Amino acid sequence: MKIPLRRERDERGWFARTFDADAFAALGLATSWPEQGEAWNARAGTLRGLHLQREPHGETKVIRCTRGAVYDVLVDARPGSPTFGRWEAFELSEDDETALYAPAGLAHGYQTLRDGSALHYLLSAAYEPSAAAGYRYDSPRLAIPWPLEPSVISARDRALPPFEASGIDA
Repeated sequence: MKIPLRRERDERGWFARTFDADAFAALGLATSWPEQGEAWNARAGTLRGLHLQREPHGETKVIRCTRGAVYDVLVDARPGSPTFGRWEAFELSEDDETALYAPAGLAHGYQTLRDGSALHYLLSAAYEPSAAAGYRYDSPRLAIPWPLEPSVISARDRALPPFEASGIDA
């Protein structure tokens, strides 16, 4: 789900409220964010993900692109979900006036479209290394059409299992 950010502009530039507990609660969204994170990527084509935290340490995320542009992908990895195994992509950029809301149980990944791209995260749960999980960006079952040839992928992400190795089919 994309969350609109209303930018109030004047001669100085703009200001946008990126989180409002009352507005989030009215929409039934998470309102507690014990951790925040930021990721910076030097080169266009860098690919991160697909990452998630297994329950009971699932993380809901609010993701904003604060510099550059990214192709952001969410994959439903919730067993029993009617949309299990489906993915949706969103282009986020520093010029975009939205944030992306990613409920727990969705795997998240992105590819940078510009050099020097950065993302900011609100995280609903503390990171638990033993709950870290994910799937390969090139899983045949998902067939995600990344817009650029991947140029940088971490060893950790290359070692992730394909989505079809989850052993769940829905």
